[in-house]
Amino acid sequence: MQVYALGINHHTAPVNIREQVAFDPTRLAQALHDLLGGGPVREAAILSTCNRTELYCATEEPAAAVDWLAQYHALPVRSIEPYLYSHPHQEAVRHMFRVASGLDSMVLGEPQILGQMKQAARAAEEAGTLGTLLNKLFQRTFAVAKEVRSTTAIGANIVSMAAAAVHLSERIFEHLHEQQVLFIGAGEMIELCAAHFSGAQPRRMSIANRTPERAKPIAERFNCDVLRLEEVSEKLPGYDIVVSCTASALPLIGLGMVERALKARRHRPLVMVDLAMPRDIEPEVAALDDVFLYTLDDLGKIVETGQESRQAAIVEAEQIITQRVADFLHWVDTRETVPVIRALRDNAERARRHELEHALKLLQRGDAPEKVLDALSKGLTNKLMHPPTEALNRAEGKARGEVAELVSRIWHLHSEE
Repeated sequence: MQVYALGINHHTAPVNIREQVAFDPTRLAQALHDLLGGGPVREAAILSTCNRTELYCATEEPAAAVDWLAQYHALPVRSIEPYLYSHPHQEAVRHMFRVASGLDSMVLGEPQILGQMKQAARAAEEAGTLGTLLNKLFQRTFAVAKEVRSTTAIGANIVSMAAAAVHLSERIFEHLHEQQVLFIGAGEMIELCAAHFSGAQPRRMSIANRTPERAKPIAERFNCDVLRLEEVSEKLPGYDIVVSCTASALPLIGLGMVERALKARRHRPLVMVDLAMPRDIEPEVAALDDVFLYTLDDLGKIVETGQESRQAAIVEAEQIITQRVADFLHWVDTRETVPVIRALRDNAERARRHELEHALKLLQRGDAPEKVLDALSKGLTNKLMHPPTEALNRAEGKARGEVAELVSRIWHLHSEE
């Protein structure tokens, strides 16, 4: 069984393509069951983040995963195929190690992706689609990421998406002391953004969420007001900066809502940062004169700066990954011999028990212990030597030499020579 990694990310596709193949977290378990569905995919996990959607599969037919991805999202294969990448076995292992270590992220070395991969593994395990092969691969992946982060400077001076959002806002307002910030959502990314914006000491910060109770811990930590999601349309004019990151399948902020807000603001500038996938803010909003709308791709351009200083760390990380890929592939190869080893040991154990039982009967009969031990050793030796001896006797022609060479290598018969 081979491992394959199939996906689409910020390197291969723009945001409007990536959002078409994003997965709803609440429906992920059903999607995993659907992917296996009695077909050629035997094990599977799905990673779906703002910047990437990836399928990790144990299968002999990777094309089946491509067809399934297109079918699941009701898309023609030809519409997404130019943006897809597919890594077979060795390259799939390398790819997963690199992703978890932050080497394939929009922000080099960012730690958030490791947590997202762990969540993908947990979701697959809970759905029952994580078998022995992928489970072992994920565990190795997490260990490699930890090694890379602890022994290299890959995460040094990291620029996060949240920090980039603050940086872009300061381009418009210079200082944020007089600005009011609205966060929409209550997930990890919003919490990171709240932490970064809090450091800039804006005049007021608020969090809007579909379930206000979920937003309260973040609000209490960073001294934010809490709004219900349905209040955003009414309260939007009062905010200068809007940062949104939810799991909504449809945009939450439309063109009409923003137009009304701008009119109420008398066309004062409005910075909007959309960190969601699919997007929370309609793309048409970007065309409005007084709106500065930034997407994930825009933030990516900001965080790319300064990566040159981490090139040495990248080289070190790649060396670690190369060695760990070889280690994992060795484990996969040896795993194929496990049934043979188990059968060999079972056969030897049966012979041992048989000879032991026979020896015990002789002792109970009163035979001399030294004679019983001699008979035990001879009987066990004969049983263990019978298979290779018989194989040598039965082999003919060229096969006899091959069997002789194999037996010699196994028992180290020519080691003294």
